[in-house]
Amino acid sequence: MNSSLLQLLVLAGIAVFLILRLRNVLGTRDGYEEPRQEGVSQARRAGPDLEVIEGGPDQDILDHAEEGSVTALALAKMKSMEPQFGVNDFLGGARGAYEMILMAFEKGDLASIQPFLGEEVYESFAHVVEMRADKGLTVESEFVGVREMVLQTAHFDDSSKEGEITVRYVGELTHVVRDNAGEIVEGSESQIKRQKDVWTFARVMGSDDPNWQLVATGE
Repeated sequence: MNSSLLQLLVLAGIAVFLILRLRNVLGTRDGYEEPRQEGVSQARRAGPDLEVIEGGPDQDILDHAEEGSVTALALAKMKSMEPQFGVNDFLGGARGAYEMILMAFEKGDLASIQPFLGEEVYESFAHVVEMRADKGLTVESEFVGVREMVLQTAHFDDSSKEGEITVRYVGELTHVVRDNAGEIVEGSESQIKRQKDVWTFARVMGSDDPNWQLVATGE
């Protein structure tokens, strides 16, 4: 056997040896293999898809009402009628409305707040203001702040689409009543009066008028 043939056999043996080693390390692909898909997003390669679950708990409601309660269901219906309605937003406005309406009532300036009062509440306020004037009494008040404010109840009328929300307030203010001679007949200039009120606001949800009206008052 000449040297050329011997070198050829040695090289062939080495090639077979390398092929067998590679098969053992990498394995083989037997049968049908699904073709490689290009363009798969990095998010899909990184892990499972995330699903958005709709109809879950609404924390904006649950912050102020027990899940499944009449109040929570009423607030949910208000949101379904008017998606931009928010309970926290409403309460922010109700806080400002309390100071505005209370101070206007104390001063007897009902004209400035009439658009925000229901008919019965306006007539009740006007009667008190008229009685003061008949007795020659004037009121001096300064609003200190809202100490407590809690959403108490909510109701929704399916037929009229009117929503009602009742809020309990604890406000603080100075309150002095003077007679014609300027003498104090009630209250104190230095003492802060704590006042408790339960007010109910109403509005037709989905209407063009964004204003809620004060339709009932109590303690």
